[in-house]
Amino acid sequence: MTEIDSRFDELLEQQRNKKLPPVETWTPKSLGVIDIKISRNGTWIHEGGEIKRKELVHLFSTILVKEEDSYFLVTPVQKLRIDVEDAPFVAVSFQVLGEPPDTDIIFQTNVGDLIVLDKEHALWVAEGKPYIHVRSGLNALLTRNAFYHLIDCGVEKNEQLMIYSSGSSFSLGLIT
Repeated sequence: MTEIDSRFDELLEQQRNKKLPPVETWTPKSLGVIDIKISRNGTWIHEGGEIKRKELVHLFSTILVKEEDSYFLVTPVQKLRIDVEDAPFVAVSFQVLGEPPDTDIIFQTNVGDLIVLDKEHALWVAEGKPYIHVRSGLNALLTRNAFYHLIDCGVEKNEQLMIYSSGSSFSLGLIT
């Protein structure tokens, strides 16, 4: 097993062992709004200032839910609406194992989530911006750097630039 194979397996095992709070089972009685915004670049802002404690941002990211077009931080007793400029997460990097079309791609978000690109965690481009589904309707916008790197991994097929991962294919758009 090569070093990259070993690292990839480590990352997958980390993600499998990650336990998220059971937010889908919570039915809080107290509803409200909190002055928290997630900016387009993934920065969490409270009352106009950046939340700099990574542990706090990570905690908040685990209790974030999306209902219709709104985002909420949920606890067993409270549900607080927050603002999200684009996607709540940012995919900052990825690793590729294998050669197209037999590849597996794992993305890492700004809050430490690891996502294997597959049919449940699809990649798409909307209005020129690339996204990947993280969980339960929550998506991550790829950074420009990650997107350009992903383009380098693309394969031309039927006049489209395709990415392959975990037995699925994803279009990055038409090649003109």
